Amino acid sequence: MPQGYQLIRTTTKPSKALCDLNTYTVFLLAESRRSRLYTLGRNSRKLSHESVNRFLLREQYDPKDLFDEIKLNIDLIGGTLSGDDKVIDKPYSARSLTQLIGYFWQGLHHRVVKAIQLITLYYTDPEGKSVPINYRIYDKQEGKTKNDYFRILVHRYDS
Repeated sequence: MPQGYQLIRTTTKPSKALCDLNTYTVFLLAESRRSRLYTLGRNSRKLSHESVNRFLLREQYDPKDLFDEIKLNIDLIGGTLSGDDKVIDKPYSARSLTQLIGYFWQGLHHRVVKAIQLITLYYTDPEGKSVPINYRIYDKQEGKTKNDYFRILVHRYDS
């Protein structure tokens, strides 16, 4: 664990699983650009992407956990909020079996692709440190636009 970083949330139960919160957190800090379960499994001799997936399913993290983990490590006064969306390709997933998979415009491919769309709210503190503080997965069934989701993400921090 990086020096000065303190974990706030403890795991729900002790586990003998190969993937734990410390391993996953270090991976996310080291692989901020390509943080996929497959990448962690491929780069580790002892972990498979399935063991990481089981860990995440068991712990059921949500957006509040993300903010609680990061808020002590950033200056929350005088920064800026920004939003971004990311289309994560899922070409081999069965759309009928996975509720959040849909068809989205992917700028990388310059076409519509089968994917999941992740909407993220970032906070940049006055020193230039930028971190994700809230997120949602776009669900077409809710009938909301990306701007609606951004308003929901920001509203949490209005008070």
